[in-house]
Amino acid sequence: MTATARHEGKTALVTGGSRGIGRAISRRLAREGALVAVHYGHDRTAAERTVKEIEADGGRAFCVHAEFGVPGDADTLWSAFDAALAEHDAPAGLDILVNNAGITLPRPLAQVTEADYDRVFAINTKAPFFVIQRGLGRLRDGGRIINISSVATRVAFPAIVSYTMTKAALDYLTLSLAQELGPRGITVNAVAPGYTETEINPTLAVPEIRRRYSEASVFGRLGDPVDIADVVSFVASDDARWVTGQWIDASGGAHLGV
Repeated sequence: MTATARHEGKTALVTGGSRGIGRAISRRLAREGALVAVHYGHDRTAAERTVKEIEADGGRAFCVHAEFGVPGDADTLWSAFDAALAEHDAPAGLDILVNNAGITLPRPLAQVTEADYDRVFAINTKAPFFVIQRGLGRLRDGGRIINISSVATRVAFPAIVSYTMTKAALDYLTLSLAQELGPRGITVNAVAPGYTETEINPTLAVPEIRRRYSEASVFGRLGDPVDIADVVSFVASDDARWVTGQWIDASGGAHLGV
């Protein structure tokens, strides 16, 4: 491995770990020594590709499948995780949980249906809530929970109101859990990306929108998934042992002047 093995001997689970920001996080944690469970909901090919990339870099990883937003999704995830650990002769338990899986809903309030609302909350908020709840018995003392939030929760952005509400709920969950789990030495933090070059944002294909989003950052560019993964790796490390209950802006300074 070329990077410092700051996560050597640890086991990590990254939900939505096969593409975009999740893929970058999976690769970074694995490069630094963690055994990474790459969760996916639908795209098995992408998950297998991410695992192969990790292995090609000298890391260790395996796929875990569970569709989010359906009844029993958290239990399905953990059953698959436990079985996969046993197949890989790895010790039971978990050190790092990254709640990254999510969907967008680029519609203003007037265009959001009840079905839209229920689905985005089921995947973005309910799923990580119960993933954490069901996973606490597996998470080792001194572990890390990292929730992927959004810079949109600190600015008014009516075009994605319901999506932003799901992330704001995660922000509160982060704060509450940090206090609850502190006695076990477990830190809980939220990392909030801004406009990032991923497939989840189809509007980036529109030149004018792409330019506007790039100019929102003080650096004049879109974020790269690796930018976010680097922050997550730090928060997951022992170097961040005194950081908990925090909302960490990883947006490249987006909308600082607004």
